[in-house]
Amino acid sequence: MAVERIRWTREAQRGARSLLAIVFFVLFASPRVFASDAPFFKGDVQGPPASQELPNIEKNVGIDQHLGHQVTLSLPVRDEHGNETTLGAYFGKRPVILVMSYYECPNLCTFVMNGVFGGLRPLNFIPGKDYEVVTVSINPSETPALALKKKDSYLAGYHEQQYADGFHFLTAGQSTIDQLTKEVGFRYAYDTEGHQYVHASGIMLLTPEGRLSRYFMGVRFVPNDLKFSLMDASGNKIGTLADKLVLYCCRWEPEQSKWGIAIGKMLFIGGILMILAIGLMYYLFYRRSRNLKRTRAEGMVAHV
Repeated sequence: MAVERIRWTREAQRGARSLLAIVFFVLFASPRVFASDAPFFKGDVQGPPASQELPNIEKNVGIDQHLGHQVTLSLPVRDEHGNETTLGAYFGKRPVILVMSYYECPNLCTFVMNGVFGGLRPLNFIPGKDYEVVTVSINPSETPALALKKKDSYLAGYHEQQYADGFHFLTAGQSTIDQLTKEVGFRYAYDTEGHQYVHASGIMLLTPEGRLSRYFMGVRFVPNDLKFSLMDASGNKIGTLADKLVLYCCRWEPEQSKWGIAIGKMLFIGGILMILAIGLMYYLFYRRSRNLKRTRAEGMVAHV
């Protein structure tokens, strides 16, 4: 019995030392341990281009981030069925992913919309219930019939027909387009030689009230970045408890258009969990030690 107790005590001491070493590592290790060098689209990719390297028409094309700016919800638009409505009809309850594009675009717009559908599809959030996707054409001559055709092709291609009410393909007059693009910082130009619009690639995320919350640059959008941004824009009203805990441990990095680990919060939670684990371990060790003493005492009495 004494030999078993000595062996158990040594194992307990080794276990305690190992846990203390882990706590020390979590609390004091360099943040570089948690860093990631994964490739991403940086926010400055869509910044003002260098005029000496680009044709004149592209000098003023880009996306300026107007974070926190309120868009005008009373702007008149037409839905894909030709109904006259306002931009505000798609706000009020859920965060909105806004895509500025045009439906006859031969190049970039298709990649952006593919990126939107591809980034949202893995999420457990439901379009029309947890968020809305609103696409507004920057070409005033495009018709609702064309918008509906484009919507149907994307819904069919990504097998999202059951969520049709969560995706909106709108058209509008030039005055609406001018004001909306100015408010969200979407700078574009029309190429009279190529007969197409020149524009940057990216999407915007707005709060249910219509304030610009996030910008995502490029044509590919990481599902988790979209997920956390939707949760944040909704006031954290969607997502599971685990999602909200992960969101707490992250912070938005505007210059990279992505979410990154908030080292301080992560270390704080890790330290708390480690302290609780050590406390539980010592409690279990104490109970086992007391049971061993009781068993030993009962054995000695029985022997007498």
